[in-house]
Amino acid sequence: MVLIGPPGAGKGTQAKGLARVYGVPHLSTGDMFRENIRRGTAVGRQAQAAMKRGDLVSDEIVVAMVGERLAEPDCAGGFVLDGFPRTVAQAEALAGLLRRAGGAEPVAVEIQVDSSLLLRRLTGRRMCKVDGEIYNIYDRPPKTPGRCDRDGGELVQRDDDREEVIRERLAEYEKHTLPLLEYYRRQGQLEEVDGSGEAAAVTRALVDAIERKEYRGRHL
Repeated sequence: MVLIGPPGAGKGTQAKGLARVYGVPHLSTGDMFRENIRRGTAVGRQAQAAMKRGDLVSDEIVVAMVGERLAEPDCAGGFVLDGFPRTVAQAEALAGLLRRAGGAEPVAVEIQVDSSLLLRRLTGRRMCKVDGEIYNIYDRPPKTPGRCDRDGGELVQRDDDREEVIRERLAEYEKHTLPLLEYYRRQGQLEEVDGSGEAAAVTRALVDAIERKEYRGRHL
């Protein structure tokens, strides 16, 4: 399963929920980068060097990292990808990885959310400095303003959650992701889900979309 959606669409939350529903690993490229850098792997060193230069990590490095992770035994029964692929080139590379592994074609699901709601979600987001727990001052506020309910840690706003930065991120998303959506649409692999509701309702809608896709695939 490949989840596609703009910043603030809830991809991370939904990827974790789907992973629990299907009993498969949740694969976040951000987590993969951090783990490879922590372990000092060849891929991690290459990624870290690119980031220190202020460059985007190349498709070659990202695909190599994902390929290594997909080869691990816990992915044999399926997985949920969060943050990959981001471009058509990465999607084509993923298709090649799956073919070589004898795996099925991915189900790609776009989580659609109105831009005004995305702004509300992202500008209201606050993260605990201690354990990374996420709150929202509008929709999920802490019991004590500015403090985490679990450990009392300070809640902070990420630099990339400021409105001017968010608008730039959304523009970049549209620029790079529209071709990716069209790629999966042409392949007959794209499903669309309204991501504006409560997290549990969106998870149910995603499960329904995935099962519809699997049903059609079995009955073509």
